[in-house]
Amino acid sequence: MKQLFAALALGLSLLAPAWAQDAAASAVDAASAVVATAAPAAEAASAAPAAAPAPQINKGDTAWMMVATLLVILMSVPGLALFYGGLVRAKNMLSVLMQVMVTFSLIVVLWVLYGYSLAFTEGNAYIGGFDRVMLKGIWDNVAGTFAPAATFSKGVYIPEIVFAAFQATFAGITCCLIVGAFAERIKFSAVLAFCAIWFTFSYLPIAHMVWFWMGPDAYSSAEVAAEMTSKAGLIWQHGALDFAGGTVVHINAAVAGLVGAYMVGKRVGYGKEAFTPHSLPLTMTGAALLWVGWFGFNAGSALEANGFAALAFINTFVATAAAVLAWSVGEALHRGKASMLGAASGAVAGLVAITPAAGNVGVGGALIIGLIAGFACLWGVTGLKKMLKADDSLDVFGVHGVGGIIGALLTGVFASPNLGGPSLMGDWVTATMVTPEAYSIGSQLWIQTKGVLITIAWSAVVSVVAFKLVDWTIGLRVTEEEEREGLDIASHGETAYSK
Repeated sequence: MKQLFAALALGLSLLAPAWAQDAAASAVDAASAVVATAAPAAEAASAAPAAAPAPQINKGDTAWMMVATLLVILMSVPGLALFYGGLVRAKNMLSVLMQVMVTFSLIVVLWVLYGYSLAFTEGNAYIGGFDRVMLKGIWDNVAGTFAPAATFSKGVYIPEIVFAAFQATFAGITCCLIVGAFAERIKFSAVLAFCAIWFTFSYLPIAHMVWFWMGPDAYSSAEVAAEMTSKAGLIWQHGALDFAGGTVVHINAAVAGLVGAYMVGKRVGYGKEAFTPHSLPLTMTGAALLWVGWFGFNAGSALEANGFAALAFINTFVATAAAVLAWSVGEALHRGKASMLGAASGAVAGLVAITPAAGNVGVGGALIIGLIAGFACLWGVTGLKKMLKADDSLDVFGVHGVGGIIGALLTGVFASPNLGGPSLMGDWVTATMVTPEAYSIGSQLWIQTKGVLITIAWSAVVSVVAFKLVDWTIGLRVTEEEEREGLDIASHGETAYSK
């Protein structure tokens, strides 16, 4: 497994040999690792140093993170399932619900088996190790004690088992997002096989590269700061800001979906027959559940019940509302009418775009990001989709790809304290932020761009290989007869609606 990661890493280094040499102080992202500082001797110099006090788990933060985890599950099942289900034809409704629910369940199991360990333990710049396989060491069942996980404040911890559960939901929904790109014509077994491979070789390394670091308490002195940073994931080392998954979740999934749309092929009758959503009320309901659940997704990524969680909360509210309005206005100008489908799609576009920026920009920045995302994603599902000539069934790339890229790049702009943002951490040893005078939008925008390009390249390569492997073994696509009959009957032997 690690040989394949090394090969991918080598390929990326050929694309951009200077990337690994960049460094930035750090950013406000998610991660998990705990390093306690040793307490000095309290008495004579010859006495042995006293042991450091055990990290104290914050009960309020722990409670909030469990609620946030539940909200992200709500996003996936039923939120995303209903959003996607309403967009397909009635004969394929249950197939989409099954693909979302079973894929989510598969990834949660794989996350516990080895996923969490490879994403969030120390290894190298591209992938972690096997210290937490089967969540080994995450709690002591005999003593009844639980390992602590760092947040973003020195001395503040939550149980690592809660952090692992929270991140499991991110992995699950990311793979579920992909299925919308090739809905209505892919084998159910092919979906599961692809997602298992892609999760292992694309999601886990990208999550490690973006979010793994050694935690704030590891930065105990200036002498060890550089060493601690060198142990973090590659994109974290660069200093990229991704608060809740613009690269890890949305761009990563969107690229996989686009590759899948090409490799699975177009639906029978695409371009000749009408492929209209069978239930916009279900799609609207799904979008609303996504919006509600996304507060856990974004605000939960602060890992604490603090001001930055509140900032992510209000930004998620504002950007989404702005994107709904922008999409509706754009659609009215383009085709003379604003649609319910457009409003629901605009909500998702705003949610996607604010994800990497949620706790990294001010409210004004969130408003602008939402407005831009609404217009841009509308173009993504109309103009760009025609240019790409891919049958991306439910516009995964047009919304999650375009919205994710816009959000990731604009995070570097509006994180500037000169534009109302909170800046970024300049020194984890002293916990001081980069001053307004020292913040460079150009430099941070370049760092954000590199993170986007690495994610696109990595996901694309892994996706091509994964789809090829599945196609060679079990095949990707159902027969034309099964496709015309509908996947509900052909793949699952049941129908969503009685006649």
